[in-house]
Amino acid sequence: MPDLDDAYANGAYIAGAEDYVARWPLEAAAFRDGLGARTTLGQSYGPSERMALDLFHPEEAAKGTLIFVHGGYWLKFDRSYWSAFAAGAVAQGWVVAMPSYDLCPAVRIAGITQQIAQAVMHVAEQTKGPLSLAGHSAGGHLVARMLAPGMLPQTVLDRVTHVMPISPVSDLEPLLRTSMNADFKMDTAMARAESPVRQPAPEVPVTVWVGADERPVFLDQARRLAEAWACDHVVTDGEHHFNVIDALSDPASDMIRRLTTAP
Repeated sequence: MPDLDDAYANGAYIAGAEDYVARWPLEAAAFRDGLGARTTLGQSYGPSERMALDLFHPEEAAKGTLIFVHGGYWLKFDRSYWSAFAAGAVAQGWVVAMPSYDLCPAVRIAGITQQIAQAVMHVAEQTKGPLSLAGHSAGGHLVARMLAPGMLPQTVLDRVTHVMPISPVSDLEPLLRTSMNADFKMDTAMARAESPVRQPAPEVPVTVWVGADERPVFLDQARRLAEAWACDHVVTDGEHHFNVIDALSDPASDMIRRLTTAP
């Protein structure tokens, strides 16, 4: 069978893709500098160096906490690229937590899932009030996995008011036919176990979000998760895999409204 490397290649089909990757860490650093004392950087949530998170605080007492999990095919990036995407929720009075995690091939995807569960529990222990989870691409997979039965303690899950997988990878089986699997080291059983589409539909409100101009496989991955879970499914015109998360920076966006509206 042919591999699917081209189908899952995003940057090759986005004009100026390299500019996004170059700009993200610069904008992130500027945001951190601007927030000043309202940042808490490098807080450990586990034993490895990359098991650490940054917290961005609003000016007043927090209304809730948004946890954002970054993407990069479980192979690249860390929290330092994404700080500026906390702007929307912080402006709405929410704390934003952004974890890094260990990457493949040093760990398996299932190990990353467990690390994110540890990060969520760590944040829950430190905070009060509602929690919401958002993740992009591989991060979308990871926040969806938090809704698997038994993944989070019920006391934590009871506080979760919204989960938003953005352009998620929801079925990992196709990745077995990509060159990336040399680093993932997955077999069919492992891919199925880590696929949110195979999880029972959660009771927590979920919005699956994807840009209309994304690669067909990502449109399909988003649609299949929304259908499997019978949850909200938003497809935004004119957006691709790299700019679909821009709405996180806008306190007036529908994306932020959903993530920061607690019952």
